[in-house]
Amino acid sequence: MSDRTTAEWVSPSAGEGPEGWLARPAGSEPLGAVIVAGEMFGVNGHLRGICERLAEAGYAALAPDFYWRTGRRRGLGYDEDARTEGRRLMTGLRREEVLADLAAAREYAAGLAGAGGIGMLGFSLGGHIAVLGATALRFDLVVSYYGGWLLDGGLPLADPLPPIARSAEIAERTGYLLGFFGADDFVMSLDEWHRVGERLAAAGVPHEQVTYEQVGHGFFNDERPDTYDAKASEDAWRRTLDALTTHVARPRPS
Repeated sequence: MSDRTTAEWVSPSAGEGPEGWLARPAGSEPLGAVIVAGEMFGVNGHLRGICERLAEAGYAALAPDFYWRTGRRRGLGYDEDARTEGRRLMTGLRREEVLADLAAAREYAAGLAGAGGIGMLGFSLGGHIAVLGATALRFDLVVSYYGGWLLDGGLPLADPLPPIARSAEIAERTGYLLGFFGADDFVMSLDEWHRVGERLAAAGVPHEQVTYEQVGHGFFNDERPDTYDAKASEDAWRRTLDALTTHVARPRPS
């Protein structure tokens, strides 16, 4: 964290509810607000670092702790024990609870956005959560990095209908949806990724899908050298910042 940003744990909900890691510019009004949802490893150092990068770019970035019901401020590493725990926690999430947490985070973020809009950014599990959020809440921009289980399901969080099966609801609430995917992803097939785009187009969702050839799942996480891809990561981040500039860093319509 630099002297140009501040970061701390906050409580978006009044009373019982999730905490969140909040990073924002120091001494200036944010360009807008972004809710950030991470991989199955919780609000760990990597996710907090993404929030701080967004704060450096001028945004208030809030990462809710979706695992708070089983233990607060969970932040896991990447060894096999951590992966086992992450899978356990991830499969324990339920749709209505996550949407309630997102609604609280969005309400809190609205008070931080200044004259700008509100975006949602997610990675892997968080990419799924971002698209799920788009079915129920209004966002100016939703960005999903290799979010899985979007159309064919396979995760309890995707029940009773996976998010892309509800594309008409996304069209009603989302200004723009941007998705990033590695063609060698093991969580979601390239065929499913193409069908995601077909469903979004049929529903009239303004969107863009970016596919990186010979890139796998988790390519953005530079703390995981087995999956990190610097070229894809840099391109996706540039596109993310450009999309935030276009769709979030602007005055809200009257």
